[in-house]
Amino acid sequence: MKKKNRPISPHLQIYRPQITSILSISHRFTGVILYLTTFLISFWLFCSAFNNELKIILNSFFLSNFGKVFLFLITFSFTYHLLNGIRHIIWDFGYGFNIRNVYLTGFLIIILTVIINIYIWFF
Repeated sequence: MKKKNRPISPHLQIYRPQITSILSISHRFTGVILYLTTFLISFWLFCSAFNNELKIILNSFFLSNFGKVFLFLITFSFTYHLLNGIRHIIWDFGYGFNIRNVYLTGFLIIILTVIINIYIWFF
């Protein structure tokens, strides 16, 4: 059988990351983080209602430096996912599909996420 001279599919190493692909992957990743966080919040609420000793342990974890970084990343995920979700709702109405608007709103989402998260935590 002769080997045909067909092009090979490009690998991920060939493509330069674009903001659209990075934001799409980040949106999915933050959705998974928020999904897993709901179990933590439910567990904390359960401990608050029924197990005071475990609640004290969880609260001391959240007040530690590592716990604060953990909560900072959770609020960052929430803020980013919320703002990007609003952008997707606007797209569902048929607005903002121009490539210039896609890039502009992408950068706007990143900037607003950082500003809102800093405001939540430091002001």
